[in-house]
Amino acid sequence: MPDYAAILPAPFGAVGVRLSGNALVGLEFLPPDTALRPSGGEAVVRVEHELAAYYANPRHLWKLTLAPAGTLFRQRVWQALLAIPAGHTRTYGELALDLASSPRAVGQAVGDNPIPIVIPCHRVLAAHGLGGFMHETDGFPMAVKRWLLHHEGFL
Repeated sequence: MPDYAAILPAPFGAVGVRLSGNALVGLEFLPPDTALRPSGGEAVVRVEHELAAYYANPRHLWKLTLAPAGTLFRQRVWQALLAIPAGHTRTYGELALDLASSPRAVGQAVGDNPIPIVIPCHRVLAAHGLGGFMHETDGFPMAVKRWLLHHEGFL
């Protein structure tokens, strides 16, 4: 299993937390049977509190330092995702038009988002249907996407 600073409970399973100093660099969705591994570190506690606030209120405004690693193009896509409010969605095509790119390139960057939930890639849909999530179109990833969209009042 990858080296996580902590593995925290989530309504849909668990979340592996990756940090670089005090900055959040990654969240990974893990299945419900994953063993939890809490941490008393200040940065992990901050992430845990922010996630709990989101689970209680999907309109929660995040107060975390983010440091996702990626190309300039991916950083632009992830910034565009941050502009999609809770309860709203965009399509890959709409984002591609905004970014003067192709839907496929946008889809790859969205699927590679290292900090899902906080950088809300779940709010991006296909022109007809849910599209994918974390480069998958069924199974656990799509169950998480459905949970997140339902939580935010979309489904």
